[in-house]
Amino acid sequence: MRGTRNYEIFFLLIFFKLLGVLLLPGLAVGVSRTQRDVHCNENQEYLHGNICCLNCPAGTRLESPCTTAGQKGKCVECDDGTYTLHSNSLKWCIGCTKCREDQQTVKPCIHTQDAECQCKPGRFCAPDEACEVCKKCTRCAEDEVVVRNCTPTANTECKKIQPNPDAPPAGVVGIGFGIGIVIILVLAVISVAVLVSRKKCRSTGSQRDLPGGLKAEQHYNNRSTEEGRNGESQTFSCVSLILPRPLVRAKPSTCIADERKVLCESLDSSASNSQHSLTSLPPYAAPLQPDEREEDQFPTLVPVNGEESLRKCFEYFEEINIDFHRRFFRHLGISDNVIKSKDGLQYDDKIHDLLNVWVEKEGSGASLNDLLKALLDLNQRLTAETIKDKAILNDHYLCEE
Repeated sequence: MRGTRNYEIFFLLIFFKLLGVLLLPGLAVGVSRTQRDVHCNENQEYLHGNICCLNCPAGTRLESPCTTAGQKGKCVECDDGTYTLHSNSLKWCIGCTKCREDQQTVKPCIHTQDAECQCKPGRFCAPDEACEVCKKCTRCAEDEVVVRNCTPTANTECKKIQPNPDAPPAGVVGIGFGIGIVIILVLAVISVAVLVSRKKCRSTGSQRDLPGGLKAEQHYNNRSTEEGRNGESQTFSCVSLILPRPLVRAKPSTCIADERKVLCESLDSSASNSQHSLTSLPPYAAPLQPDEREEDQFPTLVPVNGEESLRKCFEYFEEINIDFHRRFFRHLGISDNVIKSKDGLQYDDKIHDLLNVWVEKEGSGASLNDLLKALLDLNQRLTAETIKDKAILNDHYLCEE
């Protein structure tokens, strides 16, 4: 009996031991699941151990977590040049975006907001593309019109000019212009002929004696008196060389004589005055050369911010014709080898690099006025004017008083 009871006790001990082995892992698993089932409010709290802590506000970061559930840990403000846009549990703030050289800053970076950049005027970058570099805006051709101007996010839109069906053909316009020129020339020749005939009338009628010892004036008066007696209106005066015979009824001889005398004297006086005015003109003086006159009037520019103002104007020199830029840089003293070494770059990058080479060569004496003068020396005044206007408009330079 006693041996049987010992066996029973032995089996019971083994049973309870086996039961403990089977139940204890299950209980441990249940405890660990309870710890993992702690849920924190999304975007408001974060899990620290078995408790939920409140996020740090935007513009700050987490330095140390909370020790009590529902509380906020130690939060510190982001350093300069970093930010956090939303409430968070980050240990470090996010670095601010830095705008590229071909971009301008629209909004500066602050502790709660990143910087915003956009392409500079004259360039664009499509929002649906990776903006690695801002592209230069398209210029409409001569036979196109601008439908939409270029913006930092969209290129220029151009449209072909539709011909006007009501407009006369170009050939007709040219013929009409030619006819007008011919008419003007004919009128000018007639005017010269009239002046010459008046002068001839004056010289032959007042100085040369007529046959029989009579002066022209006496002969004219006698003819006038004779016409009065005969009742006829015959024209003999210097006026007959210029004006056609009037188809009107004859006036009394006394009126005709007086009118002829006054008219002839008036014509003689006009011819004399015209000749005097023509002979009294000053001698011909050669005009100034266009380049000399215009260069004297080109203003001198003063930088607002030293060399920085000069470098900010580099992009304006992209206006230089691509077939002309080699002459321009040779004129500035840049060697052909240096110019050719930049041929692998895009045109605008090539212009920037060569201008930087020129600034390094000139040192502190580098001036925008020297670049503009080089354009003027090469008869590129329109490009020089465009660059000057942009430099003043964008507050990089001022005109010297």
